[in-house]
Amino acid sequence: MLNAVASQTLRHLFTQSESVEVSVRCFPSSKLLQGSIDSFKMVGRGVVIRKDFPAEEISVETDAVAIDFGSVLSGKLTLKQPTQAVAQVTLSQAGINKSFDAELVKKRLLNLTVPSLTALSGGEPVSFTDIQVQLLPQNRLQLSAYSDLNNGQLVPINMIVAISIEKRRRVSFKISEIQLDLVPLEQREISQSLSLALVEILDNMVDLDRFDLDGVKMRLNRLETEGQKLIFSGYAEIERIPNTG
Repeated sequence: MLNAVASQTLRHLFTQSESVEVSVRCFPSSKLLQGSIDSFKMVGRGVVIRKDFPAEEISVETDAVAIDFGSVLSGKLTLKQPTQAVAQVTLSQAGINKSFDAELVKKRLLNLTVPSLTALSGGEPVSFTDIQVQLLPQNRLQLSAYSDLNNGQLVPINMIVAISIEKRRRVSFKISEIQLDLVPLEQREISQSLSLALVEILDNMVDLDRFDLDGVKMRLNRLETEGQKLIFSGYAEIERIPNTG
């Protein structure tokens, strides 16, 4: 019964999910009547967070947990006290690219009027579009995009970017190499300036505090690119089970 209630409760964390599996460890099982379980593990596959952010898999495994057994009988899962969990999030290359279409992301990339950009466009707003990421070994990305200067110019951008974890909550983006070979000769100087601007935007964009679920604080210890997957591992501080994600 607890497995079923926990699965149903945790499924609501995601806008969509292919599957959400929960396994509860409690020995002896009589401890459950006092609301004490040794741990529980959740694995969500094919999930979507906040409508626009797909993840191939999210797994969370808690320490010992104190729950309100009465809430289980009423079909809910309520914690008596906060708990910690180890967490791992696996993103696919396709899912990362899809995330660039999210409104939350696009509003930070379109019609930008910061002086450093409008100086390149003759005062017009500048947009970054058609962003595509290819995952590379050693925590690097091949990133391509176009910059629309709203003055008839569409400037290609190509670069290799190194990614890392900063302060356990932020994904840092740093340029390893700006690739100008495929950029027309007359656009290379402006493409280099726009590459620097785009990486600065990305470097300030991926902060977990913006994505925290109500009652759950995520912290990251490491990330790793593995083929066409980007794997984050860390931990979650769970104050309460949020209603929706």
